[in-house]
Amino acid sequence: MSLNFRWSRFDELSTRDFYEIVKARESVFVVEQQCAYQEVDALDPLAWHLLATEDGQLAAYIRLVGPGDKFAEPSIGRVMTLKAYRGRQYGQALMREAIRFTEQTYPGLGIQIGAQVYLTTFYESFGFAAVSAPYDEDGIPHIDMRKPAVV
Repeated sequence: MSLNFRWSRFDELSTRDFYEIVKARESVFVVEQQCAYQEVDALDPLAWHLLATEDGQLAAYIRLVGPGDKFAEPSIGRVMTLKAYRGRQYGQALMREAIRFTEQTYPGLGIQIGAQVYLTTFYESFGFAAVSAPYDEDGIPHIDMRKPAVV
């Protein structure tokens, strides 16, 4: 089985694609993490959406917002792998693809993320470093992290 990546702007997503994205994000971020918050937000129409599929089924997902939309730098967020696909290193493959695409699309800017604190080591393995103290976001400890621009 192999993971297939597809980047789309919001307006390029089919209704079914967006339904599958929202369903997956709610499953992971709202239900699994027991976090009641507005999952779909004003950044979705501005973002690039990375769908990672296996045999035509959504397995993992990332949202990329451009510089100035959330942070000064482009920002990778909503990083998730659906429960049925975990343990296959898809999170690593997903982040590598997201970083590659972000650095190609927005060269020389670096990348900033708001990461769940328990994933700090995971993001450090991709060159991100903490740039804030931990803070509470919707009841979950987060930390801002930044990956410097490739020179």
